[in-house]
Amino acid sequence: MSQTPSSADVGHYIQGAVTAGVSTRRQPVYNPATGEVSRQVWLGSVADVDAAVAAAQAAFPAWADTPPIRRGRVMFKFLELVNQHKDTLARMITLEHGKVFTDAQGEVSRGIDIIEFACGIPQLLKGDYTEQVSTGIDNWTMRQPLGVVAGITPFNFPVMVPMWMFPVAIAAGNTFVLKPSPTDPSASLFMADLLKQAGLPDGVFNVVQGDKEAVDALLVHPDVKAVSFVGSTPIANYIYETGARHGKRVQALGGAKNHMVVMPDADIDQVVDALIGAGYGSAGERCMAISVAVLVGDVADKVVPKLLERAKSLKVLDGMNLAAEMGPIVTGAAHARISGYIEAGVQEGAQLLLDGRGFDGKTAGPGCDQGFWLGGTLFDHVTPEMKIYKEEIFGPVLSCVRVPDFATAVQLINDHEFGNGVSCFTRDGNVAREFSRRIQVGMVGINVPIPVPMAWHGFGGWKKSLFGDMHAYGEEGVRFYTKQKSVMQRWPESIGKGAEFVMPTAK
Repeated sequence: MSQTPSSADVGHYIQGAVTAGVSTRRQPVYNPATGEVSRQVWLGSVADVDAAVAAAQAAFPAWADTPPIRRGRVMFKFLELVNQHKDTLARMITLEHGKVFTDAQGEVSRGIDIIEFACGIPQLLKGDYTEQVSTGIDNWTMRQPLGVVAGITPFNFPVMVPMWMFPVAIAAGNTFVLKPSPTDPSASLFMADLLKQAGLPDGVFNVVQGDKEAVDALLVHPDVKAVSFVGSTPIANYIYETGARHGKRVQALGGAKNHMVVMPDADIDQVVDALIGAGYGSAGERCMAISVAVLVGDVADKVVPKLLERAKSLKVLDGMNLAAEMGPIVTGAAHARISGYIEAGVQEGAQLLLDGRGFDGKTAGPGCDQGFWLGGTLFDHVTPEMKIYKEEIFGPVLSCVRVPDFATAVQLINDHEFGNGVSCFTRDGNVAREFSRRIQVGMVGINVPIPVPMAWHGFGGWKKSLFGDMHAYGEEGVRFYTKQKSVMQRWPESIGKGAEFVMPTAK
């Protein structure tokens, strides 16, 4: 029997209503700045997933039959409401994730871009038409929704990454089940409420909180037609293989080890600003964070001292402090994992220039002495054999690798198993062109440290950073959430007499 969650709990959202479902398992939700438990989140069971999928399945026929322009109008109203409440969403992000408030506002703004893109769904769903492909025959294509689709999203972007998925999926005529991270789940219910206010019919958008039990239930459910996932590479691989084995279309975005190549002709002050923001912003908990500075030639002797000086002055404060440049680590477990990587770097012989493990949370603000605090960490003379180079740390740890020339820098990056994002800072147009062409990475920035594509282009890496054939959002997102149908048509007056035993051809 379904339960009603208390005001201090985060429940599921099924068939237009918040519910605790039938599971009895809960998990604490922390304020990372103080280390205090702020709420409890219900962890969904297989039965809760079944209920959400059943609601979505029941809502699908009517929603799919709704004209795209009317679906777009719901998205327009949702866009208006999100714009009205974007600071409320940002505050939720900061209080449960820890990223600074201004960064959380930026996250919401990037999510808003996707909603705006989805509002154009009547244009995005247009097919192709060819008259008279053969005598008396016309041919056209259309794109139709898949059915019930699911999104499994990470803790580091509890608003933006879900918005990479559900606005496009819903506008295209699908119904949606979101499984957000239990680490910062509150924003998912707030977005569900805004969708309801926007006029979205009950059952079209559902939320199941939870952990691996809920994920596995979605991956094997026969009525779930597609799954989109963003997270670490081992889990992305598991999601892709399990979902595909059960006949689903899967888009699984995995981990990263993003490099920034600094050429000798680059503006050093711009380089240092870029590395500080891209390396330590959001405490490095971004799949597009720069975690490796590849310093070419003698530029290292110019960059490293300035980088160290700036990293030492990093303003690590409570995220709600508008002066903050970096907030806390999301959980105690994440803090321990990142600290372990720092120790591994020391043991393997990297030069530790700045150790964030000694940061005192008392300096971050009132009540922060028990929070999950870590200062910026900087390594120099890191080599490709080291663990801190090979693996994704997902924390405020920046490694400097020194290489003799441009060709070595390109080969270093191309040899890495991840291929999510990369950047090159240079004034040389030929270097920029050759870098863009030769680098084996999905998203490339030239003098742009975090090259996250805008809403109408699409997000996705190469190699072990992406499992599946299509990138997130943009036109590829529309294709992921729809299937093409081709129609050939002729009328009796144009059909000749007698049976046809050969393959039809253009005549």
